[in-house]
Amino acid sequence: MNRNTLSCRMIRAILWVLFVAFFGFPLYAMADFSTRDLIAGGRTMRAWANLVTDDALYSAIVTSLLLAVFTVAAMLVLLVPTMIWVRLRARWAKGMVEFLCLLPLTIPALVIVVGLRNVYLWVTYFLGESALTLTFVYTVLVLPFAYRALDAALSAIDLRTLTEAARSLGAGWTTTILRVVVPNIWSGILSAAFISIAVVLGEYTIASLSGYETLQVAIVAIGKSDGPTSVAASLAVLVLGFVLLLVLSLVTRGRRRVEGVLP
Repeated sequence: MNRNTLSCRMIRAILWVLFVAFFGFPLYAMADFSTRDLIAGGRTMRAWANLVTDDALYSAIVTSLLLAVFTVAAMLVLLVPTMIWVRLRARWAKGMVEFLCLLPLTIPALVIVVGLRNVYLWVTYFLGESALTLTFVYTVLVLPFAYRALDAALSAIDLRTLTEAARSLGAGWTTTILRVVVPNIWSGILSAAFISIAVVLGEYTIASLSGYETLQVAIVAIGKSDGPTSVAASLAVLVLGFVLLLVLSLVTRGRRRVEGVLP
């Protein structure tokens, strides 16, 4: 082992230690506080049990998870066929689609809520006042992140050759997209889905200003009277995000290994 290799390993080990300390210590502090009995002293899992036993918090968790699922489904149904069609049939519209998808990044959440107020009067009239109607807003909100992930995945494959080969063998457009294109951009779809889930679970401003009870709104409300439960819910969201990113990393690495083995 030469000196350069040893130095690289030492630097890598130091960076890993700093990384774990930087991100691990706040998480440990949150776990310590959420399991501390502030009245009698000692340790208790009451705060974590409240995630299930507290009806308001449990309802907010279910609502946010359903919003994440519906938002991911709506985003994929809207974005994947559109981006494929633009790349194959309307390359002149690529810039316009990219501009529209990235536009939500430039608009503050407060402006989005005010701008959609009149629209949501009709949404609530036809669909009711359920918090799940936030799916429409959240779908727009995650477009910039999902677009970049899908665009990178589509740029990495020869989309035209794949679709022409499938069409020449008699496959319809639905079959071509679902059985030919989607498996080749699966890592991009997972990236877009996981990022969208993280955005939905962490969104507070739009839900709060719209008067809906989502997880982040419930965390803020509970934090005024029950700090440990609020911290436990926040830590659970962070751990879920970390698990999603870990799964994405493992799946992407596995696909790269398989692609490297196949001729």
